[in-house]
Amino acid sequence: MAIPNDRFIFNSTSSPDTTIEVFLNTSIAQLNCTDWPRTNTTTVIPAIYSVICVLGVIGNTLAVWVLAHGSASRRTVANTFMLNLCLSDLLFLLSLPLWAVYYSQGYSWPFGQVACKICGALHNLNLYASIFFITCMSIDRYLAIVRPLRSQSSRHTERAQLTCILVWVLACACSVPTLILRKTYYLEPLDVMACVIHYPDDTWYLTLIWMKIVLAFLLPLFVISCCYGAIGRHLLADSGLARMQNHSHPPNMPSLKSTESKEGCSKPERPPTPCVSPSSSGGRPLEGRGLERVLWTVAAVVLAFFICWFPFHCVTFMDLLRNMGWLNSCRVNWAIENLTPLTLCLGFSNSAFNPVLYCFIGNHFRGRLGTLCKGMCSRVKTRVEDHSQKRGSFSTRLSSFSRKLSDLKDLAVVEPSGPA
Repeated sequence: MAIPNDRFIFNSTSSPDTTIEVFLNTSIAQLNCTDWPRTNTTTVIPAIYSVICVLGVIGNTLAVWVLAHGSASRRTVANTFMLNLCLSDLLFLLSLPLWAVYYSQGYSWPFGQVACKICGALHNLNLYASIFFITCMSIDRYLAIVRPLRSQSSRHTERAQLTCILVWVLACACSVPTLILRKTYYLEPLDVMACVIHYPDDTWYLTLIWMKIVLAFLLPLFVISCCYGAIGRHLLADSGLARMQNHSHPPNMPSLKSTESKEGCSKPERPPTPCVSPSSSGGRPLEGRGLERVLWTVAAVVLAFFICWFPFHCVTFMDLLRNMGWLNSCRVNWAIENLTPLTLCLGFSNSAFNPVLYCFIGNHFRGRLGTLCKGMCSRVKTRVEDHSQKRGSFSTRLSSFSRKLSDLKDLAVVEPSGPA
């Protein structure tokens, strides 16, 4: 029997004896399902964690490097949220190797209780912080594209930084119960010292599970879907309006599109029309491939968030219903025990996808990354050339000194040593 790192020990009292008794009863009920084979997670999960860790660390490190080296004009609200999102993902990804070892050793935690608490807290911190930052970025994109004039006075980097501080505080507050309750606990049926969450009673269990489902998935998904749905409708309506204006205006008469200012907003003498901010569309109305690109990016963001986290929260909800006595079958037990670690891997992969969706798709980010790489390569080349020149100069001086020394030796041999 395998117990994943987020398999919860559910007990009605805080007594350790009761905890073991309930765990043994659950194990016996599950061992009766002999026709349901179990997945060998001791090799699959560590391999998946390793791939996620390598790709995620590389992607998020590059993203942090580019965002941190940006000029003052590039320190926008979106970049502020993205930088904090990448930092949150990096903090969690650095703990993945420990979880990989945990799975590979059959759910035996060899790193001690302090590391168990810290890694568990980082897991929950990233679970909440990353989703909160994605939600903030979605709201910012909605304000920048759909309501650029009304939100112009409120979209400042100072307010974005304050929002990031509030997000970190909220995510830390949501992670405090895990930091307190997670501990190393000896599981006699497996003969391992596991890193688990020890719930004092039913109230703790139900409260934390519902908080995770609502705050870390349902509410952010609702906000993100509403924001990007409004963005999609706005872009489609704006594109249709532009086409209608192009057809209605004769070629020799200026259209509304041609009289728009460089910032993408209509002039005061005409009725105000929706416009896309320069940060999202380069200051020009989105048409053709530009509109299609933005819509595909919007769809990718929502789908990635949904695909990565929906299976894990479904399995978590099934575990909640099973512990409440509403679901009890071999199929449900097999799904929870085998799919929980796999769906958790899928959720963790969102940390590797985030920099791709929010950074590497953008032309500016790729250009900035290329510029930084070229600058770094040129600095390295300059240092190598300077080092080569110094070595060449040193070699020249050494060779000159050797020649002078040789000449002195020859002169000493030729000159007479004294009177005959």
